[in-house]
Amino acid sequence: MNHYFKKQFLTTGICLTIFASGISQVAWAETKHLATNKTAAIALQAEKISSDDIHIFTTHTSLVLSAPIGGELKYVYYGDRLHAADLRNIESVANMDHAAYPVYGMNCPKESALAVTHADGNMTLQMEVVTVNTTKDNNTTLTTIALKDKVYPFYVNVYYKVYDDADVMETWTDITHKEKKNVVLNQFASGYLPIRRGNVWLSHLYGSWANEGKLAQEPLKPGVKVIQNKDGIRNSHTSHAEVMFSLNGKPQENVGEVIGAALCYGGNYKLRIDTDDSEYHQFYAGIDEAHSAYHLKKGETFTTPALALSYSNEGLSGCSRNFHRWARAHKLAHGHTLRKILLNSWEGVYFDINEAGMDQMMGDIASMGGELFVMDDGWFGNKYPRKSDNSSLGDWVVDTRKLPGGIGKLIQDATKHGIKFGIWIEPEMANTTSELYEKHPDWIIKAPQRDPVLGRGGTQVVLDLSNPKVQDFVFNIVDTLMTNYPQIDYIKWDANMSIMNHGSSYLSAANQSHLYIEYHRGLEKVCQRVREKYPNLTIQACASGGGRANYGILPYFDEFWVSDNTDALQRVYMQWGTSYFFPAIAMASHISAAPNHQTFRTIPLKYRIDVAMSGRLGMEIQPKNMTTEEKELCRKAIADYKMIRPIVQLGDIYRLVSPYDKLGVASLMYTTPEKDKAVFYWWKTEHFCNQHLPRVKMAGLNPEKTYRITELNRIDNQPLSFEGKAFSGAFLMANGLEIPYNHKVAYHKQNDYSSRVLYLEEVK
Repeated sequence: MNHYFKKQFLTTGICLTIFASGISQVAWAETKHLATNKTAAIALQAEKISSDDIHIFTTHTSLVLSAPIGGELKYVYYGDRLHAADLRNIESVANMDHAAYPVYGMNCPKESALAVTHADGNMTLQMEVVTVNTTKDNNTTLTTIALKDKVYPFYVNVYYKVYDDADVMETWTDITHKEKKNVVLNQFASGYLPIRRGNVWLSHLYGSWANEGKLAQEPLKPGVKVIQNKDGIRNSHTSHAEVMFSLNGKPQENVGEVIGAALCYGGNYKLRIDTDDSEYHQFYAGIDEAHSAYHLKKGETFTTPALALSYSNEGLSGCSRNFHRWARAHKLAHGHTLRKILLNSWEGVYFDINEAGMDQMMGDIASMGGELFVMDDGWFGNKYPRKSDNSSLGDWVVDTRKLPGGIGKLIQDATKHGIKFGIWIEPEMANTTSELYEKHPDWIIKAPQRDPVLGRGGTQVVLDLSNPKVQDFVFNIVDTLMTNYPQIDYIKWDANMSIMNHGSSYLSAANQSHLYIEYHRGLEKVCQRVREKYPNLTIQACASGGGRANYGILPYFDEFWVSDNTDALQRVYMQWGTSYFFPAIAMASHISAAPNHQTFRTIPLKYRIDVAMSGRLGMEIQPKNMTTEEKELCRKAIADYKMIRPIVQLGDIYRLVSPYDKLGVASLMYTTPEKDKAVFYWWKTEHFCNQHLPRVKMAGLNPEKTYRITELNRIDNQPLSFEGKAFSGAFLMANGLEIPYNHKVAYHKQNDYSSRVLYLEEVK
């Protein structure tokens, strides 16, 4: 192996280190890498330790691999950033003597990341390191470790990518071969990580429609834990492709060692944790191989989705902060652009769309300080007008009976009110009651020789995005809208059905098992085309609510709809779990009506506002049904949110008291990176006479700074006792503030809910 070195100051964030024996001191040089397939000028640092070790590091974390040429690629260490002395001796402690990408066939009792059937029927693999190559591109460093089977012309490239501005690294693989016939990929995980046994706890998300993002925490026990999704279209309703491992016992928010993992994929996935008879939990993550055996042609490359890994010694919230920074910078469209405050028409009028009603809603949201109006479902269909959910999908033409002036008139009205205009579409779907289906029945996903399985409304079907003609059709839905109406500022992109029956008229009989994979390849191609032509368009990922909260989809979307359930109390729980991996800027959270349309719970407006203000604030309500007093409260809240919007959407999260701990209260806060401003949220979740709630200690402040406290959205007849007072960060983090359990309001306004939002600003 060739070794080249150049010292790079640690303050630059990230670089890659390759160590070679015989180097007694740090050497300075800048060279051209001689790997066979890539060249790059890179910054490297070397010290005298064991031969062939690779050190990949971020600002605060280290990953050490052993990569001897002709030998097996192995994990050595992953965790806190290592010092030079520890790096020199790391192999002597035998931390992780595990294959970095385990393959099946020569150690059959163990779980594997990759399993194949060669063209001659052989089901074994034995991979050895061929080359190690590194490239530097702007603020990323990519390490490529090329592996080859010892006998067959079968190749795997294992990648590790790190960013200068985030404590997150991504790993994935390319798989290819030069065998005479197809090789069948039976299992193809993106990555693997061994985690030392001890008192290790798993935090993961689960749920269902209208109950997404629920948090589950459990100790890892012997056996196999599987988290998976088989929906085909949406993958974050019933479970999530992200997990956290707390290494020091029961998870804590702001202390303790945590490893987080997020599979960046929008389709079916499988996460496996095998706690076998060794000293390690074996963690695998990748595409779910069920019903998806892939027939890899000679010379074809199969690329697995990235698995993002992060380590923090600042607890669950610390790991979340890492993922949030990485997401805003690299995995979320327009991740540093503040989101507009919007009104969506859905819960206000449902399918009852008309010009006068839209104009009224635009005027109302504009009067309250909103910046965007989004017309939801019900605006389209000619032969089959969209009056309910059982027709018209696929026929994306304006229903001029509802909207005689078309979209152009709506945009004029929005401009008149000084706001932007957005629109809802569901481009991946059709109804059998539609002109599209009548013309192209072969475009839907359907098993040969079978009738289609129908979804929402008894008529919904899924378009086959493995078909390039369907990809063109879906792209043209967006392209036609934006070409005709370039003033459209926002698109809500929905997907309300699973793949219910397996079959493609486009894929060959031999490749029917490629359907799930090819669907998402097709979707990604469409999204890439949309983003290339319309880079400034804001797009929300909605999929029956929170079905597309994943980092495979989000590079093409600005945000996602957390849930179709807008009940504020239940949203506290759902948004809490969702915040483990996704930043507030991506979490659409709307003020809705009371009684709530999903739970029928009656929650006061103040509480609904305070919950919605902890994410990307919006409204999902009919304003004309609100009182003047309610509109005024929303107007003031929107004005205050504009002030705190940079803190919430771009700041660092610190979760303080979990609603899942059943202490009667939930609390979190956001701080600026400079720690000069913060927003503190407090919601009572249980309501009893003479109850005892914990006093909440704050976090993430500068102990040396002093902060003035201002309550936002105040409804009390008198200010809090500490309103306008200043306290040190040290005091607020050590003691917190006593929050009154109830609001002091007129008797006829009293209720069983209370919540507080406090704005903290440094006193200079």
